[in-house]
Amino acid sequence: MTQNVQDPITAGRLTGKRIGILMESDYVEAEIAYYLMRFAEEGAEVELLTRLWGSESQTFTGHEHRAPITVTGDLEKLDYDELSRFSALIVPSGMVSDRLRYAEDVARPAPAVEVMRRAFRLPNLIKAFSCHGLLLLSAVPELVRGRAVTCHNNLVGDVRNMGAFYTDQDVVVDGPDLVTSRTVEQCNLLARTVIERLAARTR
Repeated sequence: MTQNVQDPITAGRLTGKRIGILMESDYVEAEIAYYLMRFAEEGAEVELLTRLWGSESQTFTGHEHRAPITVTGDLEKLDYDELSRFSALIVPSGMVSDRLRYAEDVARPAPAVEVMRRAFRLPNLIKAFSCHGLLLLSAVPELVRGRAVTCHNNLVGDVRNMGAFYTDQDVVVDGPDLVTSRTVEQCNLLARTVIERLAARTR
C-alpha cells in the first residue's frame, strides 16, 4: 500500500524520499494513520511492509478498533539494493514487532529480523522504533548494544539485556540512524524527529 499526497504548488520537505513501515496485526490504528498522513504531507512515499507468506497481500486488524488494513509490500524482498532505496524504516507500536519476530524454524531468524540485520548495516537508512518496536531486535541484540534508546517501561529490562543504554526520555536519537520513542503517545514526536533529520540532509 503506497500513499503519496503532495501539494501541486509547494513540494514537501521529503519529496523524493521513501519511508517503509513494518506491519502486522494488533497495530495501533491511530499511529499508522498518523504516519501515513504526516509523511505524505511532507511529500514522502510511504510503503507498508510485512511478510506476505507467498500471497499478494495480507490484511491485518488493529489493536483497539479491529480496523482492517491491507498490506502489499513484501519485506522478504528487502535486500540491500531495495533497502538502499528507502530513507527511513519504522517499526511501530502494538504487537507488530512481536508478531514479525515469529519464525517457524527456531534455528533460523525470522525474515523481519534478517531485514533488521541488513538495515543496520546501512548508516544512511534511519531506523525508528516506537514503544514495543525494539522487541524485534531481541534476537539480534548486537544491533543496539552500546547505543542509547528509549522504550515502553515494560521493555526496559529487555533493552538493558540487549546491551543498550536505556534513556528516560520521550524520544532518543543515537547517531545518524537510530530514533526511538517511549510509547505510542509520542508517535508524533517520532515522526517529527524522522522528518527533521531527513529534511536536514537535503538542505
